[in-house]
Amino acid sequence: MGVSMTTRLVLTLSVVVLLIASSEAIFPLPFLPLLPWFRFPGRGNPIETNPGKTPTPTPTTPTPTPTPPAGEKRSKSGDVVAQTNWPGKWELFVKNSGVSAMHAILMPVINKVQIYDATIWRVSGMKLPPGMQCHVIDAKTKKEDCWAHSVLLDVETGAMKPLLLNTDTWCSSGGLSVNGTLVSTGGFGGGANTARYLRDCENCPWVEYPKALASRRWYSTQAALPDGSFIVVGGRDAQNYEYIPPEGVINTKLYDSALLRETTDKEENNLYPFVWLNTDGNLFIFANDRSILLSPKTNQVIKEFPRLPGGARNYPGAASSALLPIRLYLVNPKIIPAEVLICGGAKKDAYYKAGKKIFEPALQDCARMNINSQNPVWKTEMMPTPRVMGDSVILPTGDILFVNGAKSGCSGWEYGKDPILKPLLYMPRLRRGQRFKELAPSTIPRMYHSTAIALPDGKVLVGGSNTNNGYKYDAEYPTELRIEKFSPPYLDPALANQRPRIVANGSPKHVRFGQKFSVRIQLNQTKFHKNEVRLTMLAPSFTTHSISMNMRMVLLGVSNVAHNVSPNVHEIQTLAPPSGNIAPPGYYLLFAVYKGVPSVGEWIQVV
Repeated sequence: MGVSMTTRLVLTLSVVVLLIASSEAIFPLPFLPLLPWFRFPGRGNPIETNPGKTPTPTPTTPTPTPTPPAGEKRSKSGDVVAQTNWPGKWELFVKNSGVSAMHAILMPVINKVQIYDATIWRVSGMKLPPGMQCHVIDAKTKKEDCWAHSVLLDVETGAMKPLLLNTDTWCSSGGLSVNGTLVSTGGFGGGANTARYLRDCENCPWVEYPKALASRRWYSTQAALPDGSFIVVGGRDAQNYEYIPPEGVINTKLYDSALLRETTDKEENNLYPFVWLNTDGNLFIFANDRSILLSPKTNQVIKEFPRLPGGARNYPGAASSALLPIRLYLVNPKIIPAEVLICGGAKKDAYYKAGKKIFEPALQDCARMNINSQNPVWKTEMMPTPRVMGDSVILPTGDILFVNGAKSGCSGWEYGKDPILKPLLYMPRLRRGQRFKELAPSTIPRMYHSTAIALPDGKVLVGGSNTNNGYKYDAEYPTELRIEKFSPPYLDPALANQRPRIVANGSPKHVRFGQKFSVRIQLNQTKFHKNEVRLTMLAPSFTTHSISMNMRMVLLGVSNVAHNVSPNVHEIQTLAPPSGNIAPPGYYLLFAVYKGVPSVGEWIQVV
């Protein structure tokens, strides 16, 4: 018996829907491509949008997507990327930073990196300058510590300015406020209940409140919330969380965490939990091998995710994690997709065995999960080498750089072996099996207490490494004071003519949520297609102990490109993120990226 046309159509659509449902996030808006009027924003014709109105249908005749020319390739998301085999380049930036870079964050606007370690050691590689007050260790004996434990490093000149710290920041946490102030929390001893503030100006001192927090926070994680305030989660002997109060206020309220209580094992393995703000305004929290979605409004657990088997991912297991770049369009679904990435780590007993000088191989798997899926599942692939204590850095292009770390052991003094000198590039928009690429090696081992952060010029600042209890220079892995810069492959000199430049005053300094705005770039191209250019916004991360707190990127939707506004100057029209769920208010580095080659970033504040 023949099958009717209607039946065949229903069967065909059913198969397509099943294929999409089982695909690996090929379509960010899974069902819209089935509608005849739909075009992905940034590919072919854009959706014309008017607030409060239905999108105007585009013509049914499809606009052909240009075929990438030789030397370029297209990712599964439709992006055109220039090809290069250049493996990157290392340069020694500072021979002696004075303070080992245990903690690091890029301060907005002034383009200086705040580096600090721990006052418990009472020594560093740099003295406080004459005339600066020393830290008083003991008020009774008047014993002083006149060594610097905090340095402000100019990322362009390498000039350094030491700052005074009075409370111990050892294994602390941090993040940037809406106005660009560094808010640092926790630490060791008398610093454990402390909230510190460092404003983004040339001569600002640390302001410290030793009793601001309700619980002692050592190895805890600080995360920004949709309104720009902060939550601080976990820490040694702290199976709870709290919300950081306004400056000068003492917090007294704690919230118990069943996740932290239940994931604490003999080796702990749940310190420095991974905390990522989801696009629905809730918090993804990962500890040891388990994760939940927590509402910061009700403090209720909304969802429990599948376990990630294989070992421990948090300190001292110390895997690397990132929230993958959030891709926006001109029209977005109610809940915007968000994916979490966790790579490497250690076996659950690695800390115990390292104490007996048995160094277990690190984990080699890399897992990824769409946390807004109705049926979330970890999808794994293998890195070229095992890695523990690695640092993750979102690059201006949206790719992830894994750098630093070891092939065996775990976090802890003298607990890691076999340093990894080669950075690893992870390209999330490619298909599994094509995402990893090893790059040019450094000559400096970066083990425990290393850091890495993205810079406005597209390079990555890499520093730290101290596997010792104190500043020691005759150990197997000595205290490291050298600071390097790594140039990723997109800075290949052969691609220099494809590097855009945001012209002077070509981008706004402040934008409101959902605001239309334009970015003017200078590019030696007479014309280019919209899918060859993108705008990205990168939030500076607070990096310590292989965790990049508040690292976040948003890929903006491009509505139009006006070519040759003036010779070789083009105007890119876009929309700011729609809410603090997507991008908490504060400072971001705005990049223009042409065929995978980024401009120098410009600071923009979302309010």
